Amino acid sequence: MTPGTIRKPSDSLDDDDYPAYTMGRAADMLGTTPAFLRALGEAGLITPLRSDGGHRRYSRHQLRLAGRVRELVDEGTAIEAACRIVLLEDQLAEARGINEQLREKATGPLPTEPP
Repeated sequence: MTPGTIRKPSDSLDDDDYPAYTMGRAADMLGTTPAFLRALGEAGLITPLRSDGGHRRYSRHQLRLAGRVRELVDEGTAIEAACRIVLLEDQLAEARGINEQLREKATGPLPTEPP
């Protein structure tokens, strides 16, 4: 979105970073507790936005990260270690995406392999 562009409500529907979910709704979606989400914030994995009333709001991207941490914790990984693993996985995925964009910019799109 360019500066000065008016944001329509429908623009947020596809925005992975739009803080659409309350803490209670996010916890329900993940099958966990609000305390778990607060612990992820304390560990530095996710920083929810705050509503005007001070309530935490989570994005779909943050919920995916929290869901991955939940999987690792359920498998027996300590929450701090799980947060670090997920943070590194997320950084790696982002770096790979940037590398792909730079590669395409320099050489054109890579050919796709036949199925």
